[in-house]
Amino acid sequence: MPEYTFLVVEDSPTMRQLISFALKRIPGSTIVEAGDGIDALKKLSNQKFDVILTDINMPLMDGLKLVSMVRNDPTYKDIPVIVITTEGADDARERGISLGANAYVSKPIQTQDLLNTVNEIIKSKA
Repeated sequence: MPEYTFLVVEDSPTMRQLISFALKRIPGSTIVEAGDGIDALKKLSNQKFDVILTDINMPLMDGLKLVSMVRNDPTYKDIPVIVITTEGADDARERGISLGANAYVSKPIQTQDLLNTVNEIIKSKA
């Protein structure tokens, strides 16, 4: 069975829990959580991840800054990134995609949408 390690970057503990809970439905998944972009970069430097899921609006370092830092770092640039945006935040979503995000999921998060998006990314990586 394949194994996947996901990095969930989200400042809201409730949201993080919801995303992690959904990802646990993917067989062989390990989930690591980060509270903001700085925390995420710290975790990236210590561990290998298959997919990064990041919220856009966070304190300290937002998701868009994180996406651009990941894309500009040769070590991480190939890790798929899914940005999580509040519904209707089309400009943020477009900026995320233009900075190099692979996909986006809108809040409020529908578990099935999230899983479909993650599974598509995993398949395209395989």
